Amino acid sequence: MPTRHDPEGTRLPVKLDATSNGEFAPIPLGPAQHLANRLAREAATANARRTGMDRRSFLVSAAGTASTLLAFNEAFAAAGQRGGFYELDREAALDPQLARSAVDGGEFIFDVQGHFVNPTGAWTKRLPEGARPLQMDKTRSCGPSKGPGRLDYLQCIGPDEFVKDVFLDSDTDLMVLSFVPSSREGEPLTIEEAAATARIVEKLEGTHRLFIHGRVNPNQAGDLEGMDELAQRYRISAWKTYTQWGPDGKGFWLDDDAGLAFIEKARRLGVRNIAVHKGLPFGRRSYEHSTCADVGRVAKRFPDVNFLVYHSGFVAGQPEGPYDPSRTDGIDALVTSLAQAGVKPGANVYAELGSTWRFLMREPDSAAHALGKLFKAVGETNVLWGTDSIWYGSPQDQIQAFRAFQIAPELREKHGYPAITRELRAKVFGLNALRIYPVDKAVLDRHLAKDKVARDREEARERPDPTFLTHGPKTRREFLNLLAWSGGR
Repeated sequence: MPTRHDPEGTRLPVKLDATSNGEFAPIPLGPAQHLANRLAREAATANARRTGMDRRSFLVSAAGTASTLLAFNEAFAAAGQRGGFYELDREAALDPQLARSAVDGGEFIFDVQGHFVNPTGAWTKRLPEGARPLQMDKTRSCGPSKGPGRLDYLQCIGPDEFVKDVFLDSDTDLMVLSFVPSSREGEPLTIEEAAATARIVEKLEGTHRLFIHGRVNPNQAGDLEGMDELAQRYRISAWKTYTQWGPDGKGFWLDDDAGLAFIEKARRLGVRNIAVHKGLPFGRRSYEHSTCADVGRVAKRFPDVNFLVYHSGFVAGQPEGPYDPSRTDGIDALVTSLAQAGVKPGANVYAELGSTWRFLMREPDSAAHALGKLFKAVGETNVLWGTDSIWYGSPQDQIQAFRAFQIAPELREKHGYPAITRELRAKVFGLNALRIYPVDKAVLDRHLAKDKVARDREEARERPDPTFLTHGPKTRREFLNLLAWSGGR
């Protein structure tokens, strides 16, 4: 079957690489991940031959995904990482039915963290002099491009590629558009543009497939005052804030003057979901504000507000092990903060997995401990699915990897972690998000399964042609260049 993308089948359907979401420096792959990719490529060649398929056709099939995950298991086990694994029958690499039962599913998937930028927005006119062309060698496979140039890469992270990656090439049903930290005049995606994109999806009959955050930096002049318009004009579903960010480089705590003013105003306006970036620190400056130390304090003080901890406090490059009360960052800091404040599982604190799960996919021991600790600390009903796509390309590989992931029985018994059952996955994938982002039952029962987006998705899957590309920075040079583009946040 002719294919536009990767006709030779050189790309794997589950992507282990150094890509970041632009908020932390890319972390190179280690020996175990390099081995995992090598074994997966070798298995693809062998299994494609055994099934009588060309490599590309095999890799876009469920068996190609199963083959890849099984190779990852082999590599991680060889490296001594046995605390978590992808739970598949070995025959799934050759048996399409077994493969589909493991990596496909009919869950309702509500991704609460998505991103894209406006490739032609006013912000591009104000790019600093030091912002060289973002050349990441991806534009040949992205959306409509105007040819080589300084802004060409932006087509890869623009709305056209976003719709393809998220709604056509993945099982995602609904998504929340979020924002990056920036000055008011330097936003790569403004609330107006996000609202316009939501309307475009509605015109495609994709009823309510996109929700919108309102970005608020309460330590920045004008943002608290701007909350009124965000709530009244754009029907936002939650506020998004970055406690480590500030126009002068200094962050804030949720329970200092700026943070309390923000929470109180959110309550008055009746939008009582606050999504706060915690973890994935931007650097050493104001590092303490990236931790979860304040989460438990404000959750106890404001039980009528939902605090959605984006990234769950996870620090990329730092392993997650059994709970360590002496650790002051990472997921352990969130666990400690809730315990000290007496905030129980199932209360008003939610842990979100954007970028966190994507990074944990390559570290199964850390994945097992991270997920296990979150299920215990915030509760199985309070872990939210997020992928930080479009930075990582289509979120389908994150979805399929989570469908297959399991915590080893030894860790479950020793630390009291739950088994990741089909029911628990369904909660994480989407049912938990419905507790804080209510969706009309008619939308869930009728519209999502029959709208034009669903029809286009089914048509695309008759002739699947996913790119298997990631779009965020993969090297420190690309990361620093992206920072220059965003004003060096």
